[in-house]
Amino acid sequence: MSATKTDTLQVPGASLYYEVRGDGPVLLLIPGAPGDAAMFGGLAEALSDRYTVVTYDARGLSRSTLDGPAEDQRIEVHADDAHRLLSAVTSEPAYVFGASGGALVALDLLTRHPEQVRALVAHEPPAVGLLPDADHWTAFTQEISDIYAAAGWGAAMGRFGEGMGLGGPEEGDGGDWEQQGEPDPEMLAAMARFEANADFFFKHVWSSFMSHTPDVEGVRSAEPRVVIAGGDASDGQVPRKAAAALADRLGTGIVDVPGDHGGFTTQPDAFAETLHKILQND
Repeated sequence: MSATKTDTLQVPGASLYYEVRGDGPVLLLIPGAPGDAAMFGGLAEALSDRYTVVTYDARGLSRSTLDGPAEDQRIEVHADDAHRLLSAVTSEPAYVFGASGGALVALDLLTRHPEQVRALVAHEPPAVGLLPDADHWTAFTQEISDIYAAAGWGAAMGRFGEGMGLGGPEEGDGGDWEQQGEPDPEMLAAMARFEANADFFFKHVWSSFMSHTPDVEGVRSAEPRVVIAGGDASDGQVPRKAAAALADRLGTGIVDVPGDHGGFTTQPDAFAETLHKILQND
């Protein structure tokens, strides 16, 4: 197992917790909320023999604390955080991988700071505004917010999974955790942080991120290579449909990677090999 260096970076309005492991060109992994750096633990370890892998907790989540009161989050602020983190760890263009909401952040980073990106893989960015039934997803976003306000994050997460085709309440709210067997202490700690993050996510992240549509023209015109990826087990799930809609707008096909929306967590070794092949095809 590679050694992991942990540190914090002060950015406007927050302190970002981040981890660095491995050796080679920098690969920044941007998580989707309410997950944190731990969601990439297995993937980062599998890639650490080929890359300097940088993972972090987004502002307001887990170990990345806000300087002031919590407020609604904006994609462009999170993209600026990623820009500042990359500037702190390297002076060279980096590989970037973003998952779910993190993929939206990665795409925004690309349009604002293309000079920092060597190649980018956006895994199932939930760009539901590009779907033919965009109005439905606007209403769905509000429905989830209303459920959270009335019944808490567990009920909201259950309805979210059901509505997005990721599994309904009857399948539990554990998501990827449920597929990994008996949790060890590290996983238990990550699960506890996930639960603590859920309130912040539904209060301050959910609506603004779900209403965000990537700058398609800006992504298309950027010089770095962009790959839109979707899980090979994600057929019928809304995040893959949204990713495919974005790929269509960009004039590219969607590239299959192992697993479903959380394949990088449940199949980290296979996912790492596929991601490495994609990144090196530049």
